[in-house]
Amino acid sequence: MVRRTVLLILVSFILMPLAHSFAQEASQQEVTQQEATQQEAAQQPAVPLFIVERFVIAGSIENLEPVGIVDAFSSATERVFCFLEARDISADTSVSFVWSHGDKVMARVDLPIKAGKRWRTYSSKKLGGQKGEWKVELQDSAGMVLKTLTFTVE
Repeated sequence: MVRRTVLLILVSFILMPLAHSFAQEASQQEVTQQEATQQEAAQQPAVPLFIVERFVIAGSIENLEPVGIVDAFSSATERVFCFLEARDISADTSVSFVWSHGDKVMARVDLPIKAGKRWRTYSSKKLGGQKGEWKVELQDSAGMVLKTLTFTVE
């Protein structure tokens, strides 16, 4: 009986570290698999919440439609408009119109977009006679640039 107990104790001392080592290895493999799955998901492109149907610079907006779509304006032009038509919007979200003159951000306008088949919106910017290259970036709610437009004030 004593021999059996001693034998069981010895076997336990030998097998316990092995079992613990196997458990640690299995746990590490599970963590590695989770990390690989997360990295794979991060590398796949995000499904866009909407399609940019139209994104244009215009001299005015009438009845929610751009009028006078051009890429150059006179320095006498007081205000220009950037128009967005989004389609197949899968969820309520927002976009930002980021207006830049040269390398300087002049304005950031955040606007909502509601889920549905179609949504039109626009932003405007007073030019203040500032000549040169301008650009407008359309950014999603995460700040990712979706489209960029450029125009000149002469």
